[in-house]
Amino acid sequence: MFRLPLNVNLDSRVAVVTGAGGVLCALFSKALALSGARVALLDINEQAAANAASEITEAGGVARAYACNVLDRASCESAREAILRDFGPCSVLLNGAGGNNSRATTASEYHAPDAADPTFFNLDPEGVRFVFDLNFLGAFIPTQVFAADMLGREGCSVINVSSMNAYTPLTKIPAYSAAKAAVSNFTQWLAVHFSRCGIRVNAIAPGFFVTEQNRSLLTKPDGSPTPRADKILAATPLARFGKPEELVGTLLWLLCEEASGFVTGAVIPVDGGFSAYAGV
Repeated sequence: MFRLPLNVNLDSRVAVVTGAGGVLCALFSKALALSGARVALLDINEQAAANAASEITEAGGVARAYACNVLDRASCESAREAILRDFGPCSVLLNGAGGNNSRATTASEYHAPDAADPTFFNLDPEGVRFVFDLNFLGAFIPTQVFAADMLGREGCSVINVSSMNAYTPLTKIPAYSAAKAAVSNFTQWLAVHFSRCGIRVNAIAPGFFVTEQNRSLLTKPDGSPTPRADKILAATPLARFGKPEELVGTLLWLLCEEASGFVTGAVIPVDGGFSAYAGV
């Protein structure tokens, strides 16, 4: 059974979580609810968000799922109006929607004359645009919509989800790497922009966690690491993948005014040392 690593009182908060149908953001939603927040779970896949919301309500929390396309401002506005009716104004926004796409991924780590397709030179621009938009605009547009309800109120926070790719790009995924670098930069920009409005803005940069989205890239059918996973583990000083619940403490610390009220514009790596390791 999942248990909170920190006791943080979020009883007066309405938390909006995008990408809430995914493994990590469903867990974040559960942690927020266990801390007392009323949680709005947003996902383009409403059923996935509804499943996560049901687990929360069955455990005694307050949660509700909403269909939302984070790339469509009208969809975000519609979700906001429903959340205002159901729960009240947002005080915590967790921008968790994101991901990669095979159309924006090269087949090889290094270019060579006989490299398999797709190479960098024939990557689908629409695939690249989709990945960049999903990760960057997918944080930008919801923040435009939901942060409007935070202005002038105390204790409000925006939490973005960045990545190790924002520090050093991984091979094969240029669009995802560039987009997450943009998310980290945007986090800092927003922190300054909102610094006089009572809104703190920070980001969590996860290292490598096995989720449904990346499971086939990191593990073979028998559960053993793929060659790419072997490289990741060799570059992670703790020599293992993270457990999703190991992200929760950082999230709750960032939302606790008493513990992190002077923290804004920070991008916190939770990565087993990956970003600190030079390889030798």
